[in-house]
This record gives sequence, C-alpha cells and structure tokens, in this order.
Amino acid sequence: MIIVTGATGKLGRRTVDRLLERLPADRVGVSVRDPRKARDLAERGVRVRRGNFDDPASLLHAFEGAEQLLLVSLDRTGEECVTGHRAAIDAAVKAGAGRILYTSQMGAAHDSRFQACRDHARTEDLLRATGLPWTALRNGFYAASALQFLESARRTGDIALPADGPVAWTGHDDLAEATAAILTDEGRFEGPTPPLTGPAALDFDAVAETAAKATGRPFTRTVLPDDAFREQALAHGAPAPIADLMLSIFAAARNGEFTAVDPTLAELIGREPATFRTVLEHTWAA
Repeated sequence: MIIVTGATGKLGRRTVDRLLERLPADRVGVSVRDPRKARDLAERGVRVRRGNFDDPASLLHAFEGAEQLLLVSLDRTGEECVTGHRAAIDAAVKAGAGRILYTSQMGAAHDSRFQACRDHARTEDLLRATGLPWTALRNGFYAASALQFLESARRTGDIALPADGPVAWTGHDDLAEATAAILTDEGRFEGPTPPLTGPAALDFDAVAETAAKATGRPFTRTVLPDDAFREQALAHGAPAPIADLMLSIFAAARNGEFTAVDPTLAELIGREPATFRTVLEHTWAA
C-alpha cells in the first residue's frame, strides 16, 4: 500500500489521482487532517484515515501497512515545520514503512537564503538517520508561487517586486505525475533526486514578457527595494514572519539557488514539462 499525506492539498491530491490511474484503489491510502474533505476518495475505494501532524498516534494509525509513504511537506516554516516532519517520520518508522518519499525542493541546503529550503535540508537529515530507504523529491519551485506574486499585476500591469534571479518555475500537474511514476517504480532514486524542474528558468523580467505575450496586454517590471516590499506586505496584512519568508525567496533567487534546469522531470513523465506560459494561461483562464 502507498500512503499519501496532505492528500487534499494541491500536490497531494493530484498525486493520488495519478496513482489511481496506475494502481487499484485498495492499494492507495491517504492521511488527511479532515477525512470529510476526502470523502470522494473513500467512495472510489481509497483508504482514508485521519492523520494530524500534531497528534503522533493518529499518524501511526494512518500509516499502518504502508509499503511506501509519501510525506508531502507541511505548509509551515522553521522549527514548527521540522517538528511536524519529525513526528511523521517517526510514525512511519514505527508503522514499519518500507520507504519514505518526501516532497523536498530544489536548492534544499542548510545555508540557503530561503527558510523553507533550510527546513527541507533538516528534514532530509532526519530521513537519512532512519536507516530506511528514502527519496527526497527535489521539486522545482512551484509556478503557482510566481502566479501569486503576479496577482496585483493582473489588475495594474506592473510587476512590482524585489530584485530576483532566474527560477525554474514548475507546474504541480507535472510534479504529481512524476511523483506517481516514482512511487510505482520503487527504488528508482535513493536519497535526493536531481532537480525536478520545468523547461526554463525565468526571472520576473522574463515573466513580464511571458505574461504580455500570453494576454496581449503590456506588463512592466518595477524593482522594489527589499524594505519597501516588506513594508508593503505588512501594510496588506501579512504577519512579519510571512513578509520575511516572501522576501527570502527573492534573496535566494538572487543567490542563484533556483536556476538549475534538469531533464529528469521530462524523462519521468515522458514529455516536456509545461512551460510557465502554459501554466499561466491555464490558471488565468480558469
């Protein structure tokens, strides 16, 4: 049985859908905070159990019988994030899981400028220490994050953000398909994968050009000083830790942490991954 955590989220749900194209439903289980949100999966024959990262006993029950566990990283940062991952990894070991796969990120490193990448590096250390077979899926930076940064620009036409660097923006759909492929071909990767990236790395100057071509509207790129961006985020209601986290993405991009473009994702899914323009057009049309 393959157990997937976070199966009602963007990546987890897509991965479950791709698994169900490859496996009978009774070989797939999900661990979710609210089983009511996964009722449709239960109706399809998927085993649905409550699993809360703040309740280790629930995780042990949710992970029962796991030949493989896909641990989808938590939407938390710092110690709170790593503590939750530690609870899940400990539960997987106690449940007798044969392999743990973890949704890490390209650029995961203890000295990253981006807090989330430091959290991923610490989680990979925890996996390494278990002695179990494990795989860290070094996912490209989610294209959905770039689209969030573009929300105000959809109205104003001005992409006003801090100085950045090229980022290999990557679509959730392609990453989910690759994850399902790895889960159903056990043992293909030991430890961290190569970066699983989209076909090109774009800075926000290139994103502005892409948005203009996709929409037929002009988009400008304004470079905001870091302090001005932070103050703007705070003024719009972002808590200080979130403002700092967003700012650290640009610091890491300037440091070249997300520039790698690698063919591994294309090899896993058997085609070129979606371009950023494709993801933008699909999302904005919806």
